[in-house]
Amino acid sequence: MEPPVIPPRSRSLPRLRWPARRRRTAALAAGALALMLTGTGCSGPGAASPAAAGGAAPTAAPLVSGPLCDLLPSGSDPGNPAALAGQPAEAALQWLPVLTTFEAAVRASGMSADLHGGPGVTILAPTDDAFAAKFSEDDLDHLLLAEKDKLRGLLREHLVAGSLSLADLVAAGTVTTLAGTTVTVTGGGGTARLAGQADTVCADYRAAGARIHIINHVLGSLPTTGGEGGHRAH
Repeated sequence: MEPPVIPPRSRSLPRLRWPARRRRTAALAAGALALMLTGTGCSGPGAASPAAAGGAAPTAAPLVSGPLCDLLPSGSDPGNPAALAGQPAEAALQWLPVLTTFEAAVRASGMSADLHGGPGVTILAPTDDAFAAKFSEDDLDHLLLAEKDKLRGLLREHLVAGSLSLADLVAAGTVTTLAGTTVTVTGGGGTARLAGQADTVCADYRAAGARIHIINHVLGSLPTTGGEGGHRAH
């Protein structure tokens, strides 16, 4: 039986509106991925729907925490925490409407396979607004389309080996990213601060072999070119 096709995000979250830049960024990443995979077989962007028939539904919804969670899919909405729990991480990211830039970067970099397997992975995923604050439109376009090695390095700054809950991160006090960077973790009560600059805004999404924590700041040492005056010149 063919898996159902993942519906557009706009059908999942009629309450939210996101700037045209998000859609353009995803389209740019898709173009980069198509160029990278020319001559090879690849699957479509969607795995089976989180509500696909035949999958056992979780008995209780995983608990997510943070100030942004109330604006994200919940209850019986497509993309709710329980529905994402059994999905591969790269598929789960597609259902979170504030992570379109991060998800596009994963596809453009060819790093989807890094998000599952082995001991699991912890994903510290910056929001679209965090990317907009960090990079100008021109710099982000160039990063997605022409700087594959640099893009991979940036993404590794946001990945930690092992599937760690928010409580695990806080208890550890420090974690080391796949880029080799040591990140301090402080906090509690449903949120945490990473490297003294990024806060978790909706933490503890579970995916297959992964935890996803949405954060509000891009980590790593790349220069900041976004914010006021950082948009494309016309």
